[in-house]
Amino acid sequence: IHKLKTNDPKGIIRSNLHGWHSKNFKLEDVELKFFINELSPIINESLNDMGWDLEKNEIKITEMWSIINPNNTSNSRHIHGNNFISAAYYVKAPLNSGDIIFYDPRSANVIRTPIIGSKNKLNSTTFSVNPKEGLLVLFPSYLHHSVDINKSDKERIVISFNINLLQK
Repeated sequence: IHKLKTNDPKGIIRSNLHGWHSKNFKLEDVELKFFINELSPIINESLNDMGWDLEKNEIKITEMWSIINPNNTSNSRHIHGNNFISAAYYVKAPLNSGDIIFYDPRSANVIRTPIIGSKNKLNSTTFSVNPKEGLLVLFPSYLHHSVDINKSDKERIVISFNINLLQK
C-alpha cells in the first residue's frame, strides 16, 4: 500500500478528507487473489446469513482500494452505490485512529423520535465500530457511513471493497 502511495502520492479524492485514497486495485494481481481467497469463507458465511441464494447468484468483487489516514484526517459521510455489500479490512488501526460510524437509514427517525431514557444500540441513530488490526467489517452498501478523525500520531490503513451479486 505504501508502494502504491509512493508511485501515486496524490491518489484520488472521494470521501477522504485530507487522507490518501488509492486508485482501484487491479483485481487480477496475485497478492489480491490471495487476500480475497483468505476472506472468501467469511464473505460466503455473511452472504448466507443474509439468506441470499449463492447457487443462483455469482459473488463479484466490483472494486477494491486502500485508504491511509494519518493524524487529523477522516472520511465524510457517503454510501457505495450499485453494490450489495461493502467492506473495510483494517491493516493498521492504532488506538484513537477513527471509528467507522454507521447512520440509521430510516428517514422517519429525524422527524419523530421518543424521549430516550438510556441510549443503547436499539434506539440510537448511529452505530460505531472501533477498528482493530485484522478486523473485517461487512455492511450493506446503501448504509451511510463516515470515519471519525484520526487522533492518533500513527496512520490508519484500510483496504475497502464492494461486492455485487450477479444472477447466474
